[in-house]
Amino acid sequence: MRLFNKIAIVGTGLIGGSIALAIKKNRLADKVIGVSRHKESLLLAKRKGAIDIGSCDLGIIKDAQLVILAMPVDAIIKLAPKISAIVSKDCIVTDVGSTKEDIVSRLKGVFTNYVGSHPLAGSEKRGIANARPDLFKNSLCILTPARDTNNKALKKLQVLWGRLGAKTALLSPSGHDKALSFVSHLPHVVAFSLIGIMPKQYLRFASTGLKDTTRIAASESELWAAILLSNRKNIIQAMELLRVNMSRIKSALQKKDLDLLTLIVKQAKAKRELLG
Repeated sequence: MRLFNKIAIVGTGLIGGSIALAIKKNRLADKVIGVSRHKESLLLAKRKGAIDIGSCDLGIIKDAQLVILAMPVDAIIKLAPKISAIVSKDCIVTDVGSTKEDIVSRLKGVFTNYVGSHPLAGSEKRGIANARPDLFKNSLCILTPARDTNNKALKKLQVLWGRLGAKTALLSPSGHDKALSFVSHLPHVVAFSLIGIMPKQYLRFASTGLKDTTRIAASESELWAAILLSNRKNIIQAMELLRVNMSRIKSALQKKDLDLLTLIVKQAKAKRELLG
């Protein structure tokens, strides 16, 4: 069932491309428009059947009923005023940024029908070449409405994400950034740090444990540097809690306290099992 006549996706990388493929697969729009700085990305997106037409010129999104901003946080904030001057006031606008406080505070004053989105799906791989239509199947998408968010726009986006395969949850922008600092951003910091201190000569002895723990360290460097900076206050607080827990383990090791070490591992195991 069609939800929109024309959907424009600004940023045809892994997430934007996967959204486009899922929209096409589920026939949620008559036409899907792609915008990218890179012509090669647009050509590949068209060859994959993700978009009907693409351009490096933002003017192509003029008649869109829905605009999805699939770019890094800083790029979303920078381009928002330009996009606002192009689209109609009735156009629904959302983004897929990994942090929300800065984006929502800026964009809610720029677009009448703006609602923040964050699909919790992805890969350490990047680009339209790795996009796939089932990326959001059985995933969760967090929507971050503000107090004055248009309820009709919110409901329509909930339907859209549901049709793409994701369940939706509502969080405030600040609540989102706090939660993600623990469940996403801190794990990336740990993975970057762990692989960073690993002596190269030992890597040939690594088995699945190290590979599983550091898989996300292969993420796009510029993207993740921007994400970490945009949520630095919450991440620093989460890192401090990690430091306290690491100090607890260090103290148990220094004291040769087998009971405490066993308790720490047991408690961690029980919490990990809650993830399924």
